[in-house]
Amino acid sequence: MKKFLAMILALVMALSLIACGAKEDEPSVYWLNFKPEAHEALLDLAEMYKAETGVEVQIVTAASGEYESTLTAEMDKENAPTLFVVGNDAAVKSWGDYCYDLTGTSIANELNTDAYNLYDESGKLCSIGYCYECYGIIVNTELVEKAGFAADYITNFATLKEVAEKITANKDTLGFSAFASAGMDDGSSWRFTGHMINLEYFYESVDSPADWEKCPAEIKGTYMDNFKNLYDLMVTNSTVDRTALAAGGLDAQGEFASGKAAFYPQGSWEASGLEGKGMDMSKLAMIPYYCGVEGEEKAGLNCGTENCWAVNAKASEADIKATIDFMTWMVTDPEASAIAVKEFSVMPYKQAAASTNPFLADANDYANNGCYTMTWVTNFQPNVNEYRGAAVAALNAYNADPTDANWALVETAFVDGWATQYKAANNG
Repeated sequence: MKKFLAMILALVMALSLIACGAKEDEPSVYWLNFKPEAHEALLDLAEMYKAETGVEVQIVTAASGEYESTLTAEMDKENAPTLFVVGNDAAVKSWGDYCYDLTGTSIANELNTDAYNLYDESGKLCSIGYCYECYGIIVNTELVEKAGFAADYITNFATLKEVAEKITANKDTLGFSAFASAGMDDGSSWRFTGHMINLEYFYESVDSPADWEKCPAEIKGTYMDNFKNLYDLMVTNSTVDRTALAAGGLDAQGEFASGKAAFYPQGSWEASGLEGKGMDMSKLAMIPYYCGVEGEEKAGLNCGTENCWAVNAKASEADIKATIDFMTWMVTDPEASAIAVKEFSVMPYKQAAASTNPFLADANDYANNGCYTMTWVTNFQPNVNEYRGAAVAALNAYNADPTDANWALVETAFVDGWATQYKAANNG
């Protein structure tokens, strides 16, 4: 049954998968993975764990941008995931009944911080962070220097704009563009509708922190012009014309790794992929989302997580125990945690291997130099798929015809759309 399920999922998601061969009466683990880039490493961990314990671990990886729909489909099946991701308050509301209370479990006791724990209204510990990440704009400092600027020249939007526009003016001579492509397909659009838009929410939360202690019913859109500043700069100084972004199918990572672009909006999880493509990591850095906000010279990176483990409360007691044992092994076994940390950047557990991720080192350097960290306020986005889908549609219309009227539709999608989706998520 499980081998057949594995083949069907592989066809549907176009991803490789190791089928579980456990007997019906033996405990097993089924991890529905959120991070496609970690798939192969997780297969290695599954094999290691089976070799050590005899327990079968099945790894299924949802396609990028399709986790929620895949999770919904899988939870309806007899052999449902025992380990899955519940990464924000909206997900807690959707999946809280499926979340085993992790309070006092061996995996929860290994945490070195409770900053990434998510609880339901009753106080049940629904999910716990398994990695801490950062995102911003990855910079190839060697290319910036070839364009005539010091590696640390960029400290605000004005200097970022200066460098990007000079690269564009001389791209034929230089042989590269300023920004890698900003595709609007599911595999890329989240970098803008789920990451870069955080600058708008974050600065709103700084202005009125009391309004953001939980998901607000509506937002003001105070910093949408700043989002527009940065978005326009990216898509008008890019490897790909903005009118082609809606079609998707672009390879921003490949463009950046091959030296075709100096800037790549992404996160710390890209380190292993870029290193794997032969990039010299000492020539890379990550800078904040500079967007023209006053005092942004003291901005740091966007740091946090939406990668939180939940255990399926509806699984058998044996499978729940097997799943928690596997999780605990991953963060305490030296070899296993080293493999996991290489993929996940850093894991907030007492015995986990130390991170060597250079972008997280950049995040720490900003903080140590007195810069403020931009926390992940996007985790509050209500009805995430519907909300971001409307934003993508509006951005596509704007890229096709970048008028003020079409930008107004982008603002409507993000600002009015928040209120609409909040009501939908909270039964009106």
